[in-house]
Amino acid sequence: MSLRVDRRAVSVAVLLTALAFVLAVLLIGTGDFRIAPWDVVQTVLGNGTPANDFIVNDLRMPRVLVALLVGAALGMSGAVFQSVSRNPLGSPDLLGFGYGSAVGALVVIILFNGSAGAVAAGALTGGVLAGITVYLLAYKKGIQGYRLVLVGIGASAVLLAVIQYLITKAQLVEASRALVWLTGSLAGRDWAQVWPLLAVCAVLFPVVLGHGRALRMMEMGDDAAYALGVRVERTRLLLMLAAILLTTAASAAAGPISFIALAAPQLSRRLTRSPGGNLLTAALMGSVLLLVSDWASQQAFGADQLPVGVVTGLVGGVYLLWLLVTERKAGRI
Repeated sequence: MSLRVDRRAVSVAVLLTALAFVLAVLLIGTGDFRIAPWDVVQTVLGNGTPANDFIVNDLRMPRVLVALLVGAALGMSGAVFQSVSRNPLGSPDLLGFGYGSAVGALVVIILFNGSAGAVAAGALTGGVLAGITVYLLAYKKGIQGYRLVLVGIGASAVLLAVIQYLITKAQLVEASRALVWLTGSLAGRDWAQVWPLLAVCAVLFPVVLGHGRALRMMEMGDDAAYALGVRVERTRLLLMLAAILLTTAASAAAGPISFIALAAPQLSRRLTRSPGGNLLTAALMGSVLLLVSDWASQQAFGADQLPVGVVTGLVGGVYLLWLLVTERKAGRI
């Protein structure tokens, strides 16, 4: 048996892992009651003071873990969709899955005044239904990249109209709660959000990574992949379903965090300079981006703390404009 290893990709993955660890430690120590990085590490290892133990393990650790898992889930799902569609705009943000999760969550919030767990279940259900609908509408003797993107953009427009309708029909309290959820935030996250998201990632990450080789072959075209022994439609359906579940699970945990899934795969590909999905590095890049955004939401605007979804939206909008200009100059759009 032999294994081909891209040294640059491995180096990038190691550096991103180290950077994510450092950012996580710094973020746990950040707040009204600051804790030194070494004290954070000691507290996590069980050698901290009672006060530090409460602040680190009960208050701040769950938020950071949710940021790590949500960023990784969005980064990997974005890499899958961009590889399947062979289009840098093939992101869950633009294909309607985030809006599907939002519709599911708002139905629970506005119509049923559901609990946090019910809202998460509604978001998961809405995202999965939106993903299946987009796939079926885009399917015509297989999935073609631009057709998938166009159907997804159309679905996003319809779902956005449904979201606006639901908000107009809501009472003031429900509308305020819905708008807070739609912004995307890591505030108040606890272990109840960590464990379900960790379970989803633990199951789906190995599934996606195990099909990484087939995904690289599919980027050469369906005919070439068939010739190399890849069961294209079955593999594509499995990967898209896994990516949809990752996206909706992330939305259920933290709301619709925008543009991480769009930017992380592209940035990781530029760092590794490697073709293919770069699935692992895209996941690590997503975690790093969301940790940086969360730090900026807490520290970069003075006393006002913004939801992390606002920061990712601001940065992601600029990135999307740059990406569109770049693709236009390259003649791909």
